[in-house]
Amino acid sequence: MKDVIALTPKMPDSWAVVAGLYAGGPEVEAAGVNGGAVVQLRAADGRPLVSVEAPLLVHVPGEAERLLGDGVGAPRVPYWWTEVRASTALPEATPLAGSVAGRLRMLLGGAVWPAEAASLDVVPVPSSPNSVTTEAGLAVDVLTDSTAVVLADRPVVPLNAWMSEILRTVGAAGLALQIVTPPHVRLTLPLRTALAGAPNRWVVQDSGNRYYDGLSGAELRWQDGTFTPARTDDSKTPVATAFTDAAPATDQQLIVSFRVLHEHVTDELVLGSALRTAWTALTGAAPAGWGTAEPVNLPWSTEQLTALARERSPEPTHLLAVGHPGRPALAGLRVSRTEGGVAEDVTLTLGYGRDETPPLDAVEPLARTLAGEHGHGHGLVSLLVSLRRGRRDLTVPPRFEAPPIPVSFTLGAADVHRTGLDHALRPPLDLTPVRLGPAVHYPLGDGTDARAWTVLQRLSAHLKAAHADG
Repeated sequence: MKDVIALTPKMPDSWAVVAGLYAGGPEVEAAGVNGGAVVQLRAADGRPLVSVEAPLLVHVPGEAERLLGDGVGAPRVPYWWTEVRASTALPEATPLAGSVAGRLRMLLGGAVWPAEAASLDVVPVPSSPNSVTTEAGLAVDVLTDSTAVVLADRPVVPLNAWMSEILRTVGAAGLALQIVTPPHVRLTLPLRTALAGAPNRWVVQDSGNRYYDGLSGAELRWQDGTFTPARTDDSKTPVATAFTDAAPATDQQLIVSFRVLHEHVTDELVLGSALRTAWTALTGAAPAGWGTAEPVNLPWSTEQLTALARERSPEPTHLLAVGHPGRPALAGLRVSRTEGGVAEDVTLTLGYGRDETPPLDAVEPLARTLAGEHGHGHGLVSLLVSLRRGRRDLTVPPRFEAPPIPVSFTLGAADVHRTGLDHALRPPLDLTPVRLGPAVHYPLGDGTDARAWTVLQRLSAHLKAAHADG
């Protein structure tokens, strides 16, 4: 798919959309798909050309720059984000998408990304006498019995609403989603997380027209309608040279993963406060915005995200949060019902440049606050903090990046009680546990020595042994 995005200070109303639709001339037909959330332009013979997504009102500063690059020229927030997606099956589709977006900008002001795609041209679309009219649904570039393939070529591929819907739909159908990109493309952290589980895959086509997995480096080949790992004569999968042939990152990422559990669920329960506490402790400010996809479009509100989670209950709710432009920060939040109450699982990642120092000295005070050493806590179950070499902007390149190294682990009050305080305070390791009221905090290092993983594994085994003995 080729994407063109209109960023406009005014909402694209029906008249503006109609003007955009005429970019293909009188031979192009329009139809609503995906419950009317998408307007699709089709050739007279039924072939899908361009999909115009429902406009999204963005209240969060910096999202256009984070996803589209500096210099995009986005209007001041709030502004409307309209994605126009061209099929790769027809050469007329890409200029048609640019003309649709260009006409929206002409009527409403603002900017088009990429700027060179915008035009006001009428793009004639010839009919094909041999084409077959298809029912329009979620547009993918290749669909086989096992796999849906999407071709993407934009500097940063996000987990937008369209991609989220494709993931949901292909997952429900028992299919794999494989996103194929050139080697210069990066993913956002939320999309990387969504693709990390089998059978989905990020497929990178390198300059030699070979393919490899963008997350593992495994060389791939197209076989039986899907990309699968290549095998040598001794049944091993080689790793692509392009994946490993890169200088180590000099930026760093601080990763804060924790779970809190609300055992007493009442109508007064407000979610997201633990995430806000962690964000403020590490950055000095609350999150800037939240949403269910990228761009993250809603101003931060624990009340609104709580209302959404309550509406979706008992099904789990997956949410995203983003920080202010000056400090790259992204979080995934999963709210779920458990036997013990309502759980919030959070992974907060913060980016730091080579001349910046991650705030490791704030980790233990944060653990104290979440554990409630000095009063009301957040129901902390566990907290793992780690540090890794990775891009400050938190995007994921198709190159090898070293895994994170643990900095500390905190065991919450309930598990300390089940384990036994004496047992929790006496691991057979060269480290000094710190009591945080009802919780126990284990410093593991400064994030530079990979042997901390071995220490964490031995600590975990020690703590689990108490449950086995019980």
